[in-house]
Amino acid sequence: MPSTSDPATTAAAAAEIQTLVERTGALGRIRLNRPKALNSLTLAMVRDIERALDDFEDDPKIAAVLVTGEGERGLCAGGDIRMIYEGGKAGSDAPVTFWREEYRMNARLARLRKPYVAFMDGIVMGGGAGVSVHGSHRIVTERTRLAMPETGIGFFPDVGASWFLTRRKGELGTYAALTGTQLLAGDAIAFGLADHCLPAAGLPALVDALASLLAQASRANASAAIAALAVPPPDAAVARQKPAIDRLFAFDTMEDIIRALQQDGTPFAMETLAALQARSPLSLKVTLRLLRLGRAAPSLEACLENEFAATAAVLKSHDFYEGVRAAVIDKDRNPQWRPARLADVTDADVAAFFKPPVDPLFPDASGKGERA
Repeated sequence: MPSTSDPATTAAAAAEIQTLVERTGALGRIRLNRPKALNSLTLAMVRDIERALDDFEDDPKIAAVLVTGEGERGLCAGGDIRMIYEGGKAGSDAPVTFWREEYRMNARLARLRKPYVAFMDGIVMGGGAGVSVHGSHRIVTERTRLAMPETGIGFFPDVGASWFLTRRKGELGTYAALTGTQLLAGDAIAFGLADHCLPAAGLPALVDALASLLAQASRANASAAIAALAVPPPDAAVARQKPAIDRLFAFDTMEDIIRALQQDGTPFAMETLAALQARSPLSLKVTLRLLRLGRAAPSLEACLENEFAATAAVLKSHDFYEGVRAAVIDKDRNPQWRPARLADVTDADVAAFFKPPVDPLFPDASGKGERA
């Protein structure tokens, strides 16, 4: 039997731990450790992150917190969608419990008292945005692929997306949420979802710089350490279309957006139209409503409350199970949406996603956002 100090044994044990938490100098590190599943979040990982934040916030020797993803493919591809699919079909409480704790964690990250640095290297989607975009220091690289692709599986952009996609003037966030377009580093910064760009090869040097901060360092000190290694971001290809996006997506109904794209007729408009037509019509309408509520909401917590309310209807929705089946289970990429046309999605269909939850996320918080 190999010794417990044997490197192979140690590596095997670490591989079974979904979240690696450690201290490196003045840096508290959270390493998402499900590389074979693109570091998709489980409930256990959400709870691990919460416990780590408790420890790091209270530790006077910790100057900053860093979240990274293990493996070469990305930070995090989202929540464990197979668990939600199977739990929803079985009538389990697991999906609701996961969303409740995940969304509360998202809100906490935005309020963290210490600098929270996220390496958004590689794939960052759905819940991966939730553990990064709410941070105080968000780093992208030449490998970043950031997206909220939920309308393609009969869901909607969550983890506070109706907040962070509506903070910039214009309709870039509306476009990103409805189409699920992947954003590269330059666009992530232009959309207000990231702050600095570093070469992926330069990330270890930044870890060393952050670990060397004085324990009492401020956010400004963390910013200075990052700025010293940052490089100019690449071209923001999608953001170049901002004038067209602002014009074509400046409507409060999907029918008006589709009509504007059809009438515009440019290659960009036609490509965008094709992307939307592949999405769940019901998800598109729910997402647009969440975004418009988010734009007027007073806080991230208010947006998370709206999103949490909508998850109850998701678990009863044909399109969610069909979307996951087509993308994850059978992988035929041919979902059969119901209704299949925007015109057949009724006001009652959409209203079902906006009933207040029996157990609110933030029962003591004031200033909750408007409900539909």
